[in-house]
Amino acid sequence: MSHTVVIAGGGTAGHVFPAIAVAQELRRLDPELEPVFVGVDDRLEATLVPEAGFRLHHIEAAAIPRRLSPRLVTVPFALRRSVRRCAEILREERAGAVVTFGGYVSFPVARAAWREQLPLIVHEQNAVPGLANRVAARWADTVAVTFPGSADRFRYPERTAVTGDPVREDVRGLDRDSARADARRRLGLAPDCPTLLVFGGSQGARRINEAIVDAHARWELADLQVLHAAGRAAYDDTARAWAAAREERTGPAVQVVPFIDDMAEAYAAADLVVCRAGATSIAELTVLGLPSVLVPYPHATADHQAANAAALAAIGGARVVVDADLDGAALVAAAQPLLRDAQACATMARAARAFGRPDAAANLARLVLSHLGGRS
Repeated sequence: MSHTVVIAGGGTAGHVFPAIAVAQELRRLDPELEPVFVGVDDRLEATLVPEAGFRLHHIEAAAIPRRLSPRLVTVPFALRRSVRRCAEILREERAGAVVTFGGYVSFPVARAAWREQLPLIVHEQNAVPGLANRVAARWADTVAVTFPGSADRFRYPERTAVTGDPVREDVRGLDRDSARADARRRLGLAPDCPTLLVFGGSQGARRINEAIVDAHARWELADLQVLHAAGRAAYDDTARAWAAAREERTGPAVQVVPFIDDMAEAYAAADLVVCRAGATSIAELTVLGLPSVLVPYPHATADHQAANAAALAAIGGARVVVDADLDGAALVAAAQPLLRDAQACATMARAARAFGRPDAAANLARLVLSHLGGRS
C-alpha cells in the first residue's frame, strides 16, 4: 500500500535542507511512500524541492510581524485561508502523516494536520525553538529535537525525541580525504595549501565579509588560501573591497564568489570554516568533523545561534567569536592558531565529529514511519 507524507519547512536553507534530507531517507526506507512538500512560490523551497525530485504545493503563508504593525489585522484572515488550503492538500494527497520543520509555512500545515486528525511530527533544528514550532508542538504527536537540552523548552517535554538535525545525502556521504584534491582543483585552489572556507549564508553576512577582508594583511601564514562566499546580495560590494585590499597590501590567495552551489565540494576543500551558527551549518560541520570558528548572528530569534554555538564550543568542537567583537584581528586570532597547529585542528575535528549525528535523517524518517496509519 502506498502512502503520502506531507512535509513543510521553508524560507531558509535551515528549514529546507533538513526537510529534503528526511524526504530522501523516507523514499529510501519505503520506496512506495511519496513525500510531498508544501511551500511558498517565492522562497528557497520553490527551487530546491523540485530540484531534489519532489512535488511542491504552493500556498500563501502569512508572516506574523514581530512588532506592532497594521499588518497584524490581516494575519488571522490570511492564516485561516492558508489552513483551509492546507487541509484541502492533505485530503487531496490522502496524507498518512505530516512533518513540519519550522518557518511560517509550517504553522498552517501543522494546524491543518490537527484539524484532519493526522499524525504530526515537528522537527526543531535549533537549541532554542522558533515561534512556529513552539505553537505547532502543542498539536504534535512527537517533537523531534537536535539538542537534548531543547526538550524542556516545549510545553510537553515528554513528547520529545532527540533525533539530531538531518543532513543532505551529498554532505552526509562525503569522504573529505579522498575528495579534497579534486575539490580544490575544481574550485581553482592550490592542492596542498591550508584552506579557509568563509561563508555567511545565501545572502552573506556583512560582518563576516568585512572581517575577512580586513584580515587580509594580518595573516602570518604564507601559503594560506581563502575561499570566500560573500552572498549574492553582498557580492559586488565585497568584490570591490577585495580588489582594494589586494592593491594596498599582500596577503593570502583568495577566491571570492557570490554563492557556493555545491557545499559538499567546498567542505571537502576546507581545513577550517568561518561561518554563522545556524543549525544546518553546525549539523553539516559536525557530521564531517570540520573544525570551525562560529560567529552567531546576533539578531536570530531568541538568540538561538548563540545557544547553538555554545553547545558545540562547550565540547571543544568550535571556537566562538561574538559578532560585536568580530574584525580582522579577532578573526585571525581565532583561526590562525588552528591553521598553524595540525594537532589542535585534529582535536577540534574529533570533538565536532563526536557531536554530529549522521543518523539524524534516518532517525527522523523512522519516527515518521512509526506514526503512519494513525496517531500513536
